[in-house]
Amino acid sequence: MPLLNDLDALASHLGPLGDALRARGWRLATAESCTGGLIAALCTSVAGSSDWFDRGFVTYSNAAKSDQLGVPAALIASHGAVSEPVALAMVQGALQHSQAQLAVAVTGVAGPGGGTPDKPVGMVWLAWGVQVPGQAPRCQALRLQLAGDRTAVRSQTVQRAVAALLLAAS
Repeated sequence: MPLLNDLDALASHLGPLGDALRARGWRLATAESCTGGLIAALCTSVAGSSDWFDRGFVTYSNAAKSDQLGVPAALIASHGAVSEPVALAMVQGALQHSQAQLAVAVTGVAGPGGGTPDKPVGMVWLAWGVQVPGQAPRCQALRLQLAGDRTAVRSQTVQRAVAALLLAAS
């Protein structure tokens, strides 16, 4: 299982993320579609993560994105689930529906099917946001075009999400 081996190796490097979150007194939430909870699983595989991990939302369907995160159905209908506006709405929803100050969201086409000319297999939107009391949330999104099979796309998405979280928490 290459994905699990990659995640085990990546988990061994989560110490700096946990340290940064603890130092700030922050907690983390995840909102995941194409990774199906792998980011949350990675975080919770680390001993002591209960100090900094709040919750994970697995919102694979469009209905789940709306029900759990408050992503407007009209936004999904007009832009598609794999889009910058939806990724940003997902991360904002994760911040609003949790006790976290830092959140990450991913939505994409992991394959092997489901791709279109506008949204090919391997296209992933990654968003992250910071919400501190008294301030509006600061959120960013990044479009990724990842190569490989379904396992590779999901693994690379998790790796890029962890890298973005490390930068945001620093």
